[in-house]
Amino acid sequence: MTDDLLTLIKSRRSCRHFQDKAVPVHLLETLIDAGRFAPSASNVQAWKFCLITDPDLVRKVDLFSPGLSGKPPVILAICSDRDYAGKRGGIAGGEILATIDASMAAENIMLEAVSLGLGTCAIKSFHNAVVRKLLNLPPKIEIELLLTIGYPDSDPHIPKRKPLEEILFYNKWKEDNINDESNQ
Repeated sequence: MTDDLLTLIKSRRSCRHFQDKAVPVHLLETLIDAGRFAPSASNVQAWKFCLITDPDLVRKVDLFSPGLSGKPPVILAICSDRDYAGKRGGIAGGEILATIDASMAAENIMLEAVSLGLGTCAIKSFHNAVVRKLLNLPPKIEIELLLTIGYPDSDPHIPKRKPLEEILFYNKWKEDNINDESNQ
């Protein structure tokens, strides 16, 4: 891994406060392009991306998404075509792998956003039925997560990360790898 990539990875933060500034369409399409190059189980690529840029629709989705904040100018609904994934990848493809694939696409999008000076925040706390209706999604399309996108209003807080020795083991599990918070 190059130092530049590691720096980019370490720079990615959940951004919850955005400037009141539109994100150009060419940058949004660059983000989606990064997402489509994510790994995909059996190369199924069952993901679908819905960019919500209409301010009225952004506000409506925000009303039914308690995890959203900061008045983002753009919301990206990262979805999966579960039927297609199931036909191509079996039960695991439709029930598990499509979600994993969408998550990897989301990470690519979030990292590309950092490189473009944009902030993002992944949101799973939303009223699924209402957001589906607002986006006019067919039954076979599942919303995996919402991703807010915009220019950060401030530098997000850097959360503390556990040290490697607490989360890494080689070859076999060892009892001393158990994270027992009562001993801390």
